[in-house]
This record gives sequence, C-alpha cells and structure tokens, in this order.
Amino acid sequence: MAGLLDGDQYDLDPLERQVVSMFVDGVRVLGMPRSIGEIYGLLFISPTPLSLDDLVQKLHISKGSASQGLRTLKSLGAVREAEGGAERRTYYEPAIELKRLVGGFIREQIRPHLESGKTKIDRLASTAQTISDPERRKFLGERVDRLDRWMRSGGRVLPVLQKLLGQ
Repeated sequence: MAGLLDGDQYDLDPLERQVVSMFVDGVRVLGMPRSIGEIYGLLFISPTPLSLDDLVQKLHISKGSASQGLRTLKSLGAVREAEGGAERRTYYEPAIELKRLVGGFIREQIRPHLESGKTKIDRLASTAQTISDPERRKFLGERVDRLDRWMRSGGRVLPVLQKLLGQ
C-alpha cells in the first residue's frame, strides 16, 4: 500500500503532514521502516489518542504495517496504550519524554548491537591470528583492536548520553 507521502489524498492537514514527514526523515537516519515514523509522527501531532484503524485510515498504510509499527514503537517505549472512546478498541498515544525515547532506542536497538559486536570481535581476533602473512596479521590485529575500543567506548557513552538527554 502507498505510504503517507506517496500520494495526494490524505486525512491530514498541512501541519500534520509536515510533522509526519519530519519523523519519517528521522527514522530513515536510524535505518528503521518509514511506517514507524509515520505512525509516531501522527500520534505525536494528534491531540487525542488514535486506534489502529485510525492510523490505517489516516496514513493509508496496511493494517499489518500499522500493527507491526505499533508493536515496534511499544517495545521502544515510544507509544503506550491510552484511554480512548467508548468502543472496544485499543488507543495509542506517544511517549514524548526524550529520556524515555532515547532509553528505549538504546535498550532495544543499540545495546543488542554492541553485545553481539563483542562476540563478532572475538571471532575476528581469532581469525586474524590465523593469517600466515605477518604484516597482514599485524594490520588486521590493529584494526580488530580499534573496533574493540570503539565498541567499549560506545558502551561507556550510552549511559552518559541517556542522562544528558534526559535532563
């Protein structure tokens, strides 16, 4: 299905479109699907909580994309269930506290990458030691050491970044 910015007919006013576009650009930088930016952007600019069906209708995305996007955003702590209308639907609202958003992204996206990176670096170091050419082995060992330092630095910077952005 076409995404929000791909067509001409939407149930959004110009300001809503601009906000949604801004969040789409933001998630692109993070390597996340466009629909996540669309959903969060619309929830962010909406004065009332929205249901899954509201998101599908307003953004012109499939129910599957909306459902998966909400699931991802909930795991990041970027959206939460909210009180909605009288119908038996679940409604969602954005978490707008920067510390919570950064914390969720670090917890769900960056930390797992850093943790899996440690294992990969150990394998790289072992492989580098098996290289028969001494110059190449030395070069690769230095590069693996550099990667290891970057990963350790990243692990130390994350808590500081969370604290800084939360203040």
